[in-house]
Amino acid sequence: VQLQASGGGLVQPGGSLRLSCATSGSISGYYGIGWFREAPGKEREAVSCINVSDSSTHYADSVKGRFTISRDNAKRTVYLQMNSLNPEDTSVYYCAARASWTVNWSSASEYNYWGQGTLVTVSS
Repeated sequence: VQLQASGGGLVQPGGSLRLSCATSGSISGYYGIGWFREAPGKEREAVSCINVSDSSTHYADSVKGRFTISRDNAKRTVYLQMNSLNPEDTSVYYCAARASWTVNWSSASEYNYWGQGTLVTVSS
């Protein structure tokens, strides 16, 4: 199982970016795919998750209304559209996949597979 995150870069405050997480296999083989981020000197935190079975989504309070997670089964890719970015969003973003159901979507320990990170820098 491989996950490939991409789409990071430098963006000005108020700008947008779309991250992509390409999977080596069918998305339907997972229970959920999520995005986490880790800023320098801070713990890794959950950003969003999409459940494969019903496409239900979850978001951290800090990104609600600004970020949108979606999937394209044909392309085996999960996206994170990030709008209204601010400097506090600067982090390395990781995508991860769960092989089983959980009530605790935001716990990194529930995820079995991780991609490499992609750096998002929000700065003027």
